Amino acid sequence: MRVTENLTMAVKNLAANKIRSLLTMLGVIIGVAAVIVMVALGEGAKQQITQNITAMGSNLVMVFAGMGNSRGGSFGGGQPLTNDILPVIAEASTDIAAIAPEARRSDVVGNGFVSMQTSVIGCTIPYFTVRNYQLAGGRVFDESELNARRRVAVIGSYVAQQLYPDSDPLGQDIKVGTVRFQIIGVLAEKGQSGFGNSDDLILIPLTTAQQRIFGNQNISTIYIQAENEKQVDSVYNQIYAALYYKFKDESKFTVRNQAEILATVEQTTQTFTMLLAGIAAVSLLVGGIGIMNIMLVSVTERIKEIGIRKAIGAQKAEILGLFLIEAVVLSLIGGLIGISLGWGLALLVTQITGWAAVISLQSILLSFGFSIVVGLFFGGYPAYKAAGLHPIEALRHE
Repeated sequence: MRVTENLTMAVKNLAANKIRSLLTMLGVIIGVAAVIVMVALGEGAKQQITQNITAMGSNLVMVFAGMGNSRGGSFGGGQPLTNDILPVIAEASTDIAAIAPEARRSDVVGNGFVSMQTSVIGCTIPYFTVRNYQLAGGRVFDESELNARRRVAVIGSYVAQQLYPDSDPLGQDIKVGTVRFQIIGVLAEKGQSGFGNSDDLILIPLTTAQQRIFGNQNISTIYIQAENEKQVDSVYNQIYAALYYKFKDESKFTVRNQAEILATVEQTTQTFTMLLAGIAAVSLLVGGIGIMNIMLVSVTERIKEIGIRKAIGAQKAEILGLFLIEAVVLSLIGGLIGISLGWGLALLVTQITGWAAVISLQSILLSFGFSIVVGLFFGGYPAYKAAGLHPIEALRHE
């Protein structure tokens, strides 16, 4: 019997028992859909974080206080960095294009009527270039305002929307805590970041922040921009050597570059995606067991049919192929439904939560291939059992 005849017969058998076939496929449908959704969300998170790290600026080396953990995710445990570290970094390398210190904390800001919690960042003028911030309107503060500790501010687009939804914020006052600032600029929208909302912030001169808001000389992060991409590693090594020479203790500071952070993020998200996909694959395993059970029932129900086929000359391989194809068709149809369902669910999750989801051809082919393997593996034993039946015993079966 040819494969096409087996295939046609398998489809007819499945169509004759629609509810049972659907229930048999349910495990595969759920498993494939879960794999598609989990991998799509994992890939979406990876791409978004990668874009956000790239959007931080180019050719960056970052210095933090304390020692970062082994995954590069958090820093702390040491004395905070202060302004006196800046000359050390500036003299560490001749390949540095710009240095942009940042002093940051969360604080309440308001316009006298509405208030909100946001990130208040004290920075210097190069910060706007190094962090790739563009202006939607107004201007950034200048050197004289920085030196004179002027109370001027550049606000993010989210802050502008929240506090001044119906008016132009330029020239208006904004209070940071109890200190009043004049808004001189509004940043262009940058979008959600894996490290927070890049539009939910207010930038003020570093000197003003340290004297009037924070009351200390502490610096949260120092962004150092290398002259070009080829110089990043040498700048990194020179800064690390200079800081180690100053502190004599590598636990007091952490130096990172974008490539390191990017590699860490990619490794973490990949592990997370594989873990989620592995959990989803358990559903496929359960679905495969369901297929095997139903196929065993089908073999039992059709023993007399098998006996007749063998009596009129059907070979063992033909019976094996008949049931194996039926199991694979079940699994394939379940896989196709699961892919469609998973695709729809991923889009729905994106619509509801705003999480990015990337449905790749690779994940679709992986799920589709996995469903074929499930059909072949779990349909193998029932097919082998059917093919091994003796024709006389099968014909006598009641």
